[in-house]
Parts: sequence; C-alpha cells; structure tokens
Amino acid sequence: MRRAVLALSILAIGAALLAVLTTMIDDRPAPRREPAPRQSFDRAPLAASLAAAGHRLGDAAHVRIYKQEARLELWLEAADGRYRLFRSYEICAFSGDLGPKFREGDRQAPEGFYKVRTAQLNPASRHHLAFNLGFPNEYDRQHGRTGSALMVHGGCSSVGCYAITDAHVDEVYAVVEAALRQGQDGVDVHVFPFAMSPDAVAAAEAADHPHADFWANLLEGHALFVRTGRPPGVAACNGRYVFDRRDAGCEPIMGWQA
Repeated sequence: MRRAVLALSILAIGAALLAVLTTMIDDRPAPRREPAPRQSFDRAPLAASLAAAGHRLGDAAHVRIYKQEARLELWLEAADGRYRLFRSYEICAFSGDLGPKFREGDRQAPEGFYKVRTAQLNPASRHHLAFNLGFPNEYDRQHGRTGSALMVHGGCSSVGCYAITDAHVDEVYAVVEAALRQGQDGVDVHVFPFAMSPDAVAAAEAADHPHADFWANLLEGHALFVRTGRPPGVAACNGRYVFDRRDAGCEPIMGWQA
C-alpha cells in the first residue's frame, strides 16, 4: 500500500514539474502536425487589398508592435523606398508588464529591435502559425537576458509572446513569408512599450521609472524611422542600441542603410 502511495506521489510531482516547464516556453514546434490551417487560407482577399494599396505579396515588410495600445502594425516598402502602413491588427493577448524581458520563464513579452529570417518561421506552430522574434538579440545578451521561443502567433493566449488571433496571423505571416521568399534578408520587428514620443518618455523619466533610460534609447530608433521612412540599421554597443552607424566593437542586429 505504501509503495502504491509513493508511486502516485512521484507521478504527481512529475506532472507538476512538467506543467511548470511547459509554461516556460510559449511556442514549441510540433513536427508531426501538418500545417493544414495555412493551406486553407484564401489569400485572394489579402492580395486584392494589397493591390488596392499599391503593393503585392513579396514587397519588403516591416512590423511594429506597441504593447500598451495592443497594436501590431504591418508596413510595406513603396516605390519611393519609404515604408508605408498597410494594416494594423489588434494584439489579442500579451503577457507581463511594460518593459523588457529579463529571464527565461518570467512570462514577460520582450521589447526592442529584432529581425525575423526564414528559419524563424513556424508553419507547424501549436498556435496556428508563428514566427520567432529572435530573442535574445545581441543587446539582450550584453545585458545577460535569457529566454527562448518568443513569438508572434495566432490564438489568444500568451506566456511571453504576442498573440494576434488565427485570422490576423494568417495575413501577417503570409506577408512576412512572401517578403523573405522574394529575397528580403530579414523582416525587422520593432517592439515598443507604448506609442513613442518625447513627451511620453520624458514623463517616464520625470517619474523616475526604472525603464526610462531603456525607453529613451528605443525612442532614438523610433524617431529615426519616423524621419526617414525606413527601418534603421541597429547594433548593440556597450549595452545600448545605436542606429545607422558602425562603431568599433559593436554587434550588428539588423541591416545598415547605405
């Protein structure tokens, strides 16, 4: 009888540990699952909307995320080389508070400058479709931050990711995938705590917010995009983001402008 009770206790402890571990990684590949939902997505309405806006599947893409406003923006490169907003999507769920991600398992959605390449696409996601943000980037590593499988995905649940529903991720994923297939080196994804402005960051500084300096650094990259209409080159230099310059010893994160 005691042996049976002991065995049941061991099984219960094992199940509890497994439950904890599964919450630490929000999106793991499911190699045996066929990406049937993706095959059923009718791209014709999306293609028509793109054409009406002067775009097509395969145009260079850029993604911008604003946590507080729960908004994901999809930008596309126009004929003049500047990026223009194509469509905004509501973020159905993200976890954590305003501020960066620090460590594996803290259930915090990251903020910063990331790049999505083809290898980061997951058509067999357990959340319908997903793409990995690439956290930690070089900046995160310089600060000793840890984490894995931080995604933009479908559904409406999150443990450190950005969920935008299946219907919305169908569109965003299709545009990102097509841009990469047409030769874009990587799709830049910029993640901000809120709609960035000097006043908003100054308010955080005046309140002595612990992330105010980090947000002021993010504002530099945000302002450069607003001014030029193009995602800037980004590098990590001595624990800070720098933009469109090649300082000695910096670690590039995403492409440099000519």
